[in-house]
Amino acid sequence: MAVAIATAAASGQFWSWRGHRVHYVQVGRPQGDRPPLLLIHGFGASTDHWRKNLAGLQGDFQVWALDLLGFGRSAKPDLTYSGQLWRDQIHGFIETHIQRPVVLVGNSLGGYASLCVAADHPAAVAGVILLNSAGPFTPEANSATPTTPLWRTAIAQAVQTFMLQPVPSWLLFQYVRQRRTIRKTLKQVYVDHSAITDQLIDDIRRPAEDPGAAQVFAAVFKSPRGETVDALLQRMAVPLYLIWGEGDPWMNARQRSAQFRRHYDRVQEAFLQAGHCPHDEVPHQVNPLIRDWVLSL
Repeated sequence: MAVAIATAAASGQFWSWRGHRVHYVQVGRPQGDRPPLLLIHGFGASTDHWRKNLAGLQGDFQVWALDLLGFGRSAKPDLTYSGQLWRDQIHGFIETHIQRPVVLVGNSLGGYASLCVAADHPAAVAGVILLNSAGPFTPEANSATPTTPLWRTAIAQAVQTFMLQPVPSWLLFQYVRQRRTIRKTLKQVYVDHSAITDQLIDDIRRPAEDPGAAQVFAAVFKSPRGETVDALLQRMAVPLYLIWGEGDPWMNARQRSAQFRRHYDRVQEAFLQAGHCPHDEVPHQVNPLIRDWVLSL
């Protein structure tokens, strides 16, 4: 059962980056030597997805949350979307608004973007917290992990080629943005279904009505493959904290944990009974974990 927690919405502001309108939220006040937190959402989400964490952490930290370009209330221009684009956006935001090293807190796609920032702009980052972070690892020649059969790879490539066509991608977008589809997907990736509220569905659906949202969705299938997570970790030099929702059907948390540990020494972890978005599903557990880890830096 979900635990009641403060979720007061913070008022957002806008910033122009490379001529594009970018939305962000800021709560709390600077707390001496404590680093500020910058929260980065996952694919299809927004600053709204951090509502419970903004409310829960603002008493101990200055907390910022940013809508990545293409998502939330930020602009949705016709661009090539990639980890490098969001890396530059996040770093530009830190330099412009926060002006001191931050602890990046990223979920899913936002976790991968956070790693890109920490790898290439180490002076801007005091630490990284990843919640079920996305991003590929380099396949290991002697790994016990089964390789993908060639026929599955061929099917995946055929599907990607098909989805590059305007009409199929548009039709799929119309389907995935329906309320019943959003609810069905959330039931797959949340262990505690009581955390799936009408407000959460509205928060996810609303940006899909914006001009350019369908083009951003289609751009996912055109995006170039980014750097592997292990390559990014080789360039990182800050503490890393991994928070895993073990009930995530989209990734094997224990397996990915082992991959991170093979490539990075400065890592701590926590495993929770939650799905792909533990920060929203079990914030009463995640907020104290974030607070204690950052205070220990």
